[in-house]
Amino acid sequence: MTTMAQETTQGNRAGPPAASGPRTGEIRRHELATFLRSRRERITPEQVDLPRGRRRRTPGLRREEVAQLSAVGVTWYTWLEQARDIQVSEQVLDALARTLLLDTSERAHLFQLAGAVDPTPAAHCPVITPALRRILTQLEPVPACIQNSRYDILAYNRTYARLMMRDLGTVPPADRNCVLLAYTNPEWRASIVLLDETTRLMAAKLRASMAGHLGEPAWKTLLKRLRAESAEFRENWDRYEVAATRGKTKRFANPYVGLVTVDHTDLWLAPDLGARMVTYPPHDEESRERLERLHMIALEAEAEAEAEVADRLEAVPRAEAAEAH
Repeated sequence: MTTMAQETTQGNRAGPPAASGPRTGEIRRHELATFLRSRRERITPEQVDLPRGRRRRTPGLRREEVAQLSAVGVTWYTWLEQARDIQVSEQVLDALARTLLLDTSERAHLFQLAGAVDPTPAAHCPVITPALRRILTQLEPVPACIQNSRYDILAYNRTYARLMMRDLGTVPPADRNCVLLAYTNPEWRASIVLLDETTRLMAAKLRASMAGHLGEPAWKTLLKRLRAESAEFRENWDRYEVAATRGKTKRFANPYVGLVTVDHTDLWLAPDLGARMVTYPPHDEESRERLERLHMIALEAEAEAEAEVADRLEAVPRAEAAEAH
């Protein structure tokens, strides 16, 4: 079985470093090694569902644990932390970023240090403009989002964020992919009324879309992750079925307001990039009322979050004043 670590020996690097020269490369490797160690040492075994054990002396995770969770060789990962001159593929960097629980800024830093291009939509999305974000907001209470041909969720409004789970905002940007969520996220899966039919159709639509992107790093990364994390996806993918993207009536068991029936409609924004605005207008009067209630729930949650932030900001001067006295 070929591992991602073995692929790195083939020199699969997507983008050149910002500067060239032996000295620059050495500095970059040492910075990368230090960054990886610091991120590894801050994560507890419990955060990644590993047992702590009695004899653990290493702060955070061990190197072999990071290698195992990222599906790379222990020796190879050790060399990476030792700043050796080895090349890293986008797939490996993506796996390391997920294992080390990196946020958006840390992930971008990782790829920059490695001199690679991040294949996730969070890193590069020229389609999303301020005007499109305003349109998404103005469509509320109709749930709407913007997706690309890979089914990455690039932007969304507040009603969409709570249509298929309690809050899409809690999902890391690198995981906001409709196919990935439908196959691996329990909360998202629970909302889909016809789950088996839906997941099989999504695999068929992904295969049809992928025909124009064979060999592209982002697509390869998504496919490898789906195959690794879902036996159901592997079974559906191996059927070699294809299906075109089309509008249809869908039903969701929403965690806040119950059953909602909507009409899936695609508004194409950039056909060459596969970007489209996906809208879910209500199919009936009952669903319209429930979407309006869902929108109000989203607005209330947003107001509460803003109030908490304001309270924390006000608490800082009070604390400083108390310390001064």
